Amino acid sequence: MHDPASSAAFPPPSRDPSGPGVPDPAVVATLRAAGCVFAEEEALLLAEAAATPAELTALAARRAAGLPLEQVVGWAEFHGLRISVAPGVFVPRRRTELLVAEAVRAAPPRPVVVDLCCGSGAIAAALATALRPAALHAADIDPAAVACARRNLAPLGGLVHEGDLFTALPPALRGRVDVLAANVPYVPTRSLPLLPTEARDHEPPAALDGGTDGLDVLRRVSAAAPGWLAPGGRLLVETSEHQADRAAAILAADGLAPRVVHAEETAATVVTGTRPAAGIRRPLARTAR
Repeated sequence: MHDPASSAAFPPPSRDPSGPGVPDPAVVATLRAAGCVFAEEEALLLAEAAATPAELTALAARRAAGLPLEQVVGWAEFHGLRISVAPGVFVPRRRTELLVAEAVRAAPPRPVVVDLCCGSGAIAAALATALRPAALHAADIDPAAVACARRNLAPLGGLVHEGDLFTALPPALRGRVDVLAANVPYVPTRSLPLLPTEARDHEPPAALDGGTDGLDVLRRVSAAAPGWLAPGGRLLVETSEHQADRAAAILAADGLAPRVVHAEETAATVVTGTRPAAGIRRPLARTAR
């Protein structure tokens, strides 16, 4: 799930104790010794986050110990935003920006937006920024994720609920949701040991483990989604490319018109399911971007 090189996607920071744009050589050496491929770029980001040389040394030590860079500096870049992240909370991935783009493309004016399995609230924050005004709700079962999402979404007027999938949402949203983003865990249980150490050791297993075939949580979301979507409303989930056809079949069996979108550049795959306005099912469509 987590790309070990994802830290290189951060924008360059503006300052460093050794001079503008110049990484601290000692920090670079520490990061290189720990196997960080982009040691110079990471050293600059750590310098931006540190208030003192002693704090910079401490941050470098945390990163060298294997903590994800985003959790060390306290933020991740996602869809042009700085999203606050915290230890133990799932770090948003750049590939998920495809899900945001598809949701923005499909949303009506003034939509009701729900972000299930919201983690840090990155998807909800991106949608709120792109679709404003929007009625924004997010939910997660993990209290740490809920606290993090509230920090990110409060300035945008979003409401964050704690609970298991739809049970967390206000009942008044039933049949009114225009955009239902659900970045559910989709790693098969047997594949969890193969994940990079950053994800395996420092992110909650519940945010990664999708069950035997990786689609267990998706099945639960798909089964309940038609009752929450407005006519023409859309469910959007991220999967791996090899899971996409099975995921689309699950959505279709639950009465949603499926569509698969894949972006080669980011190796991102999004499966969408639309609640037909007149109860008409449409055949599976595939789109490459």
